[in-house]
Amino acid sequence: MRLKCGIVGLPNVGKSTLFNALTASSNAEAANYPFCTIEPNTGVVPVPDSRLNKLAQNAGSAKIIPEFIEFVDIAGLVQGASKGEGLGNKFLSHIREVDAIIHVLRCFEDPDITHVHGKVDPVKDAEVIETELMIADLDSIDKRLPNLIKKAKTDKALQLQVELLEICRKALEEGRPLRSLIGKVDEKELSSLQLLTSKPILYVCNVLESEAATGNSHSQRVEQKAAAEGANIVIISSKIEAEISLLEDQVEKEEFLESLSLSEPGLSKIIKSAHSLLGLKSFFTIGPKEAHAWTFASGSLAPAAAGIIHTDFEKGFIRAEVISCEEYLAIGSEARAKELGKMRVEGKDYVMQDGDVVHFRFNV
Repeated sequence: MRLKCGIVGLPNVGKSTLFNALTASSNAEAANYPFCTIEPNTGVVPVPDSRLNKLAQNAGSAKIIPEFIEFVDIAGLVQGASKGEGLGNKFLSHIREVDAIIHVLRCFEDPDITHVHGKVDPVKDAEVIETELMIADLDSIDKRLPNLIKKAKTDKALQLQVELLEICRKALEEGRPLRSLIGKVDEKELSSLQLLTSKPILYVCNVLESEAATGNSHSQRVEQKAAAEGANIVIISSKIEAEISLLEDQVEKEEFLESLSLSEPGLSKIIKSAHSLLGLKSFFTIGPKEAHAWTFASGSLAPAAAGIIHTDFEKGFIRAEVISCEEYLAIGSEARAKELGKMRVEGKDYVMQDGDVVHFRFNV
């Protein structure tokens, strides 16, 4: 299951520069004018996980297959997008197709780069886009409800959907994004409505190179906003990330990061945060041919996890032989782990844990 994230933001916030760095490509044109990205650019990026490399080295795996995350660079939104301003309707439809939103906010001052509102104010910028998404959601609900209410008179199953849409409309009219309803309504039902403000969000504060390690007053305000919403933020400098993406030597990258007092690239933080945004975790299958990371939803049972590899694994599931990544690496090999009796045998009711190294036994 591959997570698909849409990168959004006002024009000239560093969105396309960030996308280029994420994908180490120049497919998205980074230019100092609005709407330089008319069609969404898509990049598939491996999820950084040092555990996979260590497991592969330990097992002598010939091939490493990481998990991947898909990023979509969606053209800059502007005020009035919900009414079609700046090709807004087209851009909003692209957001509808993603699982999560990466909202890039300009948190740097630069007189050479114009701001669409003439002043750097990331909190206001965030509110502008959030308002446009809420207006679009209200419009969608208002279009759906009349016909649904008629059908619900003869179909009781639809009555629950009517009630949920009315709850959503009330929240939006009160100025609350639909993410605020999580924990109060059925999350699967809410997600199935495909409304924009129900999608989880990660705020990315784009700062100057000199502020990448510490942030600044702008990013602090975004952090306060995110905390109030129960959201997360990542602080990056898109210029630094662009420079790092051009370095091929790992030692060179580490030295460059160290010179800036950074422990890891901001892009790694974004990818990891985006991957965990939907409560996704990882398990591993390790062998001499390949070391493979697999993505699963938190709370998944062993048969469902087996089905991610192949549907036959789930249909014919017998048992799972499991050891934690930490134990596996500490012991040194799977053969030794079996000798020591450290490979647990788990059945159909086993809840998968992040970092599990697994062999699934099945019969079809």
